[in-house]
Amino acid sequence: MYTSEEDIELKKVGLELMFLTPEKYDNEEGITAVELSKLVELPLDVVKKKLSILKEKNIVRVKGNNPKFWLFDEYNFQRMDEDDEIFLLLCSFDDVDFDRYFSY
Repeated sequence: MYTSEEDIELKKVGLELMFLTPEKYDNEEGITAVELSKLVELPLDVVKKKLSILKEKNIVRVKGNNPKFWLFDEYNFQRMDEDDEIFLLLCSFDDVDFDRYFSY
């Protein structure tokens, strides 16, 4: 089980996947951990650990084996318990700069 008050790295990875658009990745299947690592500016091993946590919660899907392609699962995210730590972390938008994800 995952426990943390505020995991900023997990939040970065989760929000990047949540707001990911097809223009940000090269393959239509999803984004690789390497591409994601570059987008969030975190080491690859950290990104892989955070993806593993999100996968355990069933809010990201993975396709393929080598390389693995990752996508956010909006349906499962909406069905999460509202008291879940990961859900609360990803829904806490107080310190989020949305300009990072959207161009107006």
